Amino acid sequence: MFGNWFKTTLLMAAFVALFGAIGLVLGGRTGMLVALLFGGAMNIWAWWFSADMVLRMYDAREVDARSAPEFHAMIAELAQRAGLPMPRVYIIDEAQPNAFATGRSPEHAAVAATTGIMRVLTARELRGVMAHELAHVKHRDTLISTISASIAGAISALANFAMFFTGGQRDEEGGGVNPLVALLVMIFAPVAAMLIQLAISRSREFGADAGGAAIGGDPGALADALLKIERYAQGLPLHAAEAHPRPRR
Repeated sequence: MFGNWFKTTLLMAAFVALFGAIGLVLGGRTGMLVALLFGGAMNIWAWWFSADMVLRMYDAREVDARSAPEFHAMIAELAQRAGLPMPRVYIIDEAQPNAFATGRSPEHAAVAATTGIMRVLTARELRGVMAHELAHVKHRDTLISTISASIAGAISALANFAMFFTGGQRDEEGGGVNPLVALLVMIFAPVAAMLIQLAISRSREFGADAGGAAIGGDPGALADALLKIERYAQGLPLHAAEAHPRPRR
């Protein structure tokens, strides 16, 4: 628990520092101050609202025990096994197989799956995938991912505005913003944001694999699901994956 809170704090601090560096390059001390304030405000916004933003972005629709009884019951059973509060449950009308969890805490969590993954996978395989997503919730990985995704997007947007600060803009020392420097900011700021995300979250998936296996009680279900999704993405017949499932771990 402490480790994830530390990673979250480190993530937020790193992004605010990156905001400040961009502001310093583009606008001197005043630009750095404005960018730091903006970065702090983005952290607060991401903490409270990024999960809902992600769900709206995917046009996810919330379902309950009446509108999606089997899927909702699956999530309820897995959440109980994990010792988690019942999350909000969403379905996304999208052919691409995908599932994710979001939310700043287990008490404010949501899980979503596309109609594509529900069609491609068997009930057992889908259960393995959703157990994996609930492991993210239990480990509070969702807070890290929602904050990092929203703030990284903001940094990319800020970098795209870099060229607007070139030309006649001048800092307190009277020096203009070098167009070449602004161009480098446009190129490398999004890359830096991505590297921060990777550095903070590189171990999340491994932990969720182990946690999902413990929650679902079927380690092979997720492995079979991933194999089938991989074959689907490559346009290969799914019956081959079903006939030769990946060995149980």
